Amino acid sequence: MVSQINNTPPANGGTQVKKETVEQTNQRQQVTQQKQAAPAPQQTAAQAKQDSVSITPQAKQMARLQEKANNSSGIDQEKVSKIKQAIADGKYQINVEQLARRIMQFEGEIFRKS
Repeated sequence: MVSQINNTPPANGGTQVKKETVEQTNQRQQVTQQKQAAPAPQQTAAQAKQDSVSITPQAKQMARLQEKANNSSGIDQEKVSKIKQAIADGKYQINVEQLARRIMQFEGEIFRKS
């Protein structure tokens, strides 16, 4: 072995021994790098436990309702189509008394809040 370090071949064909030693060293380095790169199974389990999330049924229901609300425009397209058709046909009539009453009610609510 000392002859390998000093680069002087031993008497019994040292080139073969030196080649095997270099390959063994490379293999050990690869194994060491793999061990350092891959977390231990205990660390992985601890990380998974630490990173877990639990969603309550109420939160799931809330998420479904929010998604439904976001997908819905909040406009009743069928009602809008009927009103458009009634206007086009000249059949849409406005109840002016009811309109005036609701305008007054709306203004009253605005003044109470301010």
